Amino acid sequence: MKKLNIIAVCGFGVGSSMVLKMKIEEILKEANIAANVQTADVGSASSTPADIIFTSNELGDKLSASVDVPVVIINNFVDKNEIREKGLPEVEKLL
Repeated sequence: MKKLNIIAVCGFGVGSSMVLKMKIEEILKEANIAANVQTADVGSASSTPADIIFTSNELGDKLSASVDVPVVIINNFVDKNEIREKGLPEVEKLL
């Protein structure tokens, strides 16, 4: 099975993206999906190799315009249900 590269993106790549990264990892583990999840700031995300990007509504349009991979918009980075409902179907499409 392919191991996906996933990026969690916030404005500076250190605060809220780390929370999002941890939640994504929890969800992937529950779904038995192997992936490398890393964090990035909005500027470096477009030049970092990835299969899919998770980010906020505020950064989603900018990222969508600069990358050729799916961008999943998450409103609440601590809401595992939202991340699971929006992200898991997109991740599964890539497997």
